Amino acid sequence: MSHFAKVTRVPGDPILGLLEAYRADPNPARLDLGVGVYKDVQGLTPIPRAVKLAEQRLVDTETTKSYVGSHGDALFAARLCELVLGVTSPLLADSRADATQTPGGTGALRLAAEFIAHCLPGKSIWLSDPTWPIHETLFAAAGVPIKHYPYVGADNRLDADAMFAMLGKIPQGDVVLLHACCHNPTGFDLDHDQWQRVLEIVRRRELLPLLDFAYQGLGDGLEEDAYSVRLLAERLPEVLITSSCSKNFGLYRDRVGALIVCAENADKLTDIRSQLALFARNLWSTPPAHGAEVVATILGDPELKNLWLDELDGMRGRIADLRIGLVEALRPHGLAERFAHIAIQRGMFSYTGLQAEQVRILREEHSIYLVSSGRANIAGLDGERLDHLAAAIARVCR
Repeated sequence: MSHFAKVTRVPGDPILGLLEAYRADPNPARLDLGVGVYKDVQGLTPIPRAVKLAEQRLVDTETTKSYVGSHGDALFAARLCELVLGVTSPLLADSRADATQTPGGTGALRLAAEFIAHCLPGKSIWLSDPTWPIHETLFAAAGVPIKHYPYVGADNRLDADAMFAMLGKIPQGDVVLLHACCHNPTGFDLDHDQWQRVLEIVRRRELLPLLDFAYQGLGDGLEEDAYSVRLLAERLPEVLITSSCSKNFGLYRDRVGALIVCAENADKLTDIRSQLALFARNLWSTPPAHGAEVVATILGDPELKNLWLDELDGMRGRIADLRIGLVEALRPHGLAERFAHIAIQRGMFSYTGLQAEQVRILREEHSIYLVSSGRANIAGLDGERLDHLAAAIARVCR
């Protein structure tokens, strides 16, 4: 008898599968625009200098490897809440918000899914169409019903009117997941007026917003990117926020994130956190300490924080330059207008508008790797190879 006889093979993650194909490609000119990591001019994903200095400090001063508890490092939670909500946030002054540390932003989303499934039974979660594919599987794994609202139209442009129309029809009390900035996978963000409209609809329909905040500082700036989060958190009685330190601190493999809960009062926040501690205990027991201590160290030291802010500004500026540079590289091919949206999108990703067959040809004939939806990681570009990429895009667009 074989206990495993009926275990079948399933397809791997499409984005990680692209990485494997890229690594196996012998073409020295191959280009990885699939996996969502920032790369520098050498094509490497660097460790920020502020992180290296904080790590050395921890090596010199760390006295224990004991567990950090189900809510994680309390100092990390406090400093991350200030980063996300603002140092002068009235929610923090009134003890209405706190963070539970998680293994990355993905862990924060999974914890949120568990909370919704068990504490808000029967409520659906509404995801943008399109959204990060893992959103679909994370909430499905927790048993949360999934529905969608439109976000990008057939013309590959933000369709805010269609979004507002659907949000206005969502059943009272459901959960709506909103990308706080640097929408993944499209790169199209709402402006301040549109966020005000979202606030009005969410308040009127009594929806629970879950803000996915994975790219703070990589859109328009650290404070600017927090506009939507702070607007909804300060104007609504209850908000969930998932935060990640993978991109802005370069701590991808250290898995640093948090689920921030904003409740109506401090007493209710304690109730909710008791539930989160139970769910976290059953999911991963306690989160890893190292990355969270690095973040807490940087945010708590003015010199390290200023160094980190300078490095973050550099990353954001380089991504913006690459966006403009790619559009300009497409200009000699008569494609600058067609792909002008790339320059106005925000964050690491761009919904390029390339079709699946064009993406296949780019991969098979030019060793350029994108997700089949046409999503490209602009932060993975090499500035010296923009002309090469533009020429390949021009060939598949003929």
